[in-house]
Amino acid sequence: MYEFIEKLVDEMKDKIIGYRRDFHKYPEFAWTEFRTASLIAKVLIDNGYKIKIGKEVINDKYRMNIPSKEELDKSYKRAINQGAYEDICKLMRGGYTAVVGILENGDGPSISLRFDMDGVRIKESEDYSHIPFKNSFSSNNDGIMHACGHDGHIAIGLGVAEVIVKMKKYFKGTIKLIFQPAEEGVSGARAISESNLLDGVDYIISGHIGIKARKSGEIICGTDGFLATSKINAEFKGKSSHAGVAPEKGHNALLSAATAVLNLDAIPRNGEGDTRINVGKLIAGSGRNVIPGRAFMEIETRGETTELNRYMENYAERILMASAEMHDTHVNIKCVGKSISASSDDELVKLIKNVANNIKEYTIIREKDSFGASEDVCYMMNKVQANGGKASYIMFGSNLKAEHHSPMFDFNEKDMLCAVKLYSELILKIAADRDV
Repeated sequence: MYEFIEKLVDEMKDKIIGYRRDFHKYPEFAWTEFRTASLIAKVLIDNGYKIKIGKEVINDKYRMNIPSKEELDKSYKRAINQGAYEDICKLMRGGYTAVVGILENGDGPSISLRFDMDGVRIKESEDYSHIPFKNSFSSNNDGIMHACGHDGHIAIGLGVAEVIVKMKKYFKGTIKLIFQPAEEGVSGARAISESNLLDGVDYIISGHIGIKARKSGEIICGTDGFLATSKINAEFKGKSSHAGVAPEKGHNALLSAATAVLNLDAIPRNGEGDTRINVGKLIAGSGRNVIPGRAFMEIETRGETTELNRYMENYAERILMASAEMHDTHVNIKCVGKSISASSDDELVKLIKNVANNIKEYTIIREKDSFGASEDVCYMMNKVQANGGKASYIMFGSNLKAEHHSPMFDFNEKDMLCAVKLYSELILKIAADRDV
């Protein structure tokens, strides 16, 4: 069977690479993945999958950082103009851009694979050494780019979708292929995990190109060390005034924000484990002779555990409020993204390792490594594990051309084929019909 799968995948090479390049050319940011999701849904439908879409798999109470209606409408129209299937897009109006393909194939384990879909708000490089630009599949959507490999993840997912349909007679069980919006900013997975989609799931597996696996032929079969995180927006509101004539009549929002920046970075670290904080954006002021009446900040906290992140988040909120009070301003604090920590199950990691040993392209096989960043798939992993199931997160090695979230980010497209083989063979390993 392994030879059969390898043959199938190798024959699909051009199709899988074609998927990746198409999605790379038309990236969409969180909750606006209309074109992306509609094309995914069409491929799944054409391959005989039952489809759940939009509100069917999203608990609206847990959606975070939703774009404005104007931005959603603009993105929707752009998607239609760029070849989205409008009959499918209509089911996602308002930014409900999740798609799940379900293959029910008799009594057996329920296995979910999760693939993220969204791009990053980065302007892609126009350097001729950048292969997507050189080969004319770089981003058509200015200021948005697939700079983290999600275009590759989608292509892998669609490759797996086609392979396992052709494997149906060899396994029994239910396969759920989850294509998740809004992973960047960790604002999408919880809304799916809080629906009933994962009820009864025995295994959930996901993965990422690169991160700690930086060589083609390398695979890390399980991941721990996901940092819990909170994404916080803080808006200080004060009172503008003439900086020369009446400075005492103003309430300086920029001064509150500056006080907060300095003190946020001084939060005491915690002896229980690693913590992080970063102020990534600060916008304030209108002119040199005006006391700034408004200031806006984007902040993130991280912790080695969910509890450590909570420590950082609570401390940060106290600093923000105290900084506002110190300079007689008001602060509005909003959490726009959140994730928790998670661990891969050793039993499943060993199974993945056994499968990887059968794939000739994998020459460096490692059981586990620490992620060192945040991923909202942790909500899905925790949900399945809490119900008695198993979870693992794989890092698929590739020769990266630049760092993740860089304008020059790119990877070796052939490594997608290895991932399709790995997922497909893993499904067979878990759910093989012993009577065949």
